Amino acid sequence: MREHDTHVTRAWVLHPDILSDRQRREPGPALQEGVALAAALPDLEVVGADVIRLPKPQPAGLFGTGKIEELRRVFEEAEVELVLVDGPLSPVQQRNLEKAWDVKILDRTGLILEIFSDRAATREGVLQVEMAALSYQRTRLVRAWTHLERQRGGLGFVGGPGETQIEADRRAIDDQLVRLRRQLEKVVRTRALHRAARAKVPYPIVALVGYTNAGKSTLFNRLTGAEVMAKDMLFATLDPTMRAVRLENGLDVILSDTVGFISDLPTELVAAFRATLEEVLAADLICHVRDISHDGSEEQAADVREILEGLGITDATPMLEVWNKLDLVADEDAEALRARAERDENVLTVSAITGEGMDALLEAMRAALDAQKQTEDLVLGFDAGKQRAWLHERGVVTQELQTEDGFEITVNWSAKQAGEYRQL
Repeated sequence: MREHDTHVTRAWVLHPDILSDRQRREPGPALQEGVALAAALPDLEVVGADVIRLPKPQPAGLFGTGKIEELRRVFEEAEVELVLVDGPLSPVQQRNLEKAWDVKILDRTGLILEIFSDRAATREGVLQVEMAALSYQRTRLVRAWTHLERQRGGLGFVGGPGETQIEADRRAIDDQLVRLRRQLEKVVRTRALHRAARAKVPYPIVALVGYTNAGKSTLFNRLTGAEVMAKDMLFATLDPTMRAVRLENGLDVILSDTVGFISDLPTELVAAFRATLEEVLAADLICHVRDISHDGSEEQAADVREILEGLGITDATPMLEVWNKLDLVADEDAEALRARAERDENVLTVSAITGEGMDALLEAMRAALDAQKQTEDLVLGFDAGKQRAWLHERGVVTQELQTEDGFEITVNWSAKQAGEYRQL
């Protein structure tokens, strides 16, 4: 809790398990994740959590009237002030439930937005969150109708009371979105320049990706000695953190820690955080960090792969799967995991907390990056000073011989460097 805040909000988490939803998640782990999401907000105490099974959602209030009344009594007794519904709510459902229960309600999108706005640190992160929040708010303006009728008394315009005010609010939001989009384009351009500057550095980029709370930031800290916020909470990192580092085995790389992925990420946020994940597209090697102690580890891994495919990551970028949090797994299960990983050179078992498996991970990184390199012979004339300087700057030259006509140069480089060179 923050020192200057005295009030802690009492919250209850509900996970609607909708039987008619073909893509429904396993209710137990889904509820756990909902509670972990809530715990990521400051000054919030989760006093209860339930899975509510539903044959299908009710348009007016999501749940049936009997269940709404039963929950009202539970919330009243527990003095609940905020209910977090781990799923989507329409504006009408949200308004009706707030009225019935006399509490503030956040659906999954609203909750994730709250966390994002609390965590975003860079200018780009802040702008992206603002845009996502406005897009979400725009769809909720229907909630203003009841109080507008009361305040304005309805002027009898066609379309019903309060309509003109809602239109004005929507226009104001649209204007703000245009302004933010312009600012964001500027920031993204600046980042593109930073990326171009980094491309001149002869270091390969290694991106850590994974489901939120998989331990990426802890692993990043272990590998780099950097002090990145690494707390056991969802979405602890919302902005990619990059460090040029010499790993313990002498390998120089740029290591990038990215925002955690999550299933059913609201569409507003997928778009908003696309640029945050652009760093992954530039990576020479991706390390997919998994919390192997989590019951839903397989489902989480499938979600991450789906998002990477959506970003346009292909098999051309090598990927290591890093099974983290081995220290939280029972001894015999840990042994079985180690044995499974040994059969696949692209899978490693580690504990970012105890340091187990770090040497093997570093060696696998080096091997994966070296495997991409190829040796090539180039012939440059004396007039190709720019190209020759470029090759030496990147440290790819293994042999150079001066001839009467220029230089015969042998290089050892990655396909990415070869492509960059050919664009000169």
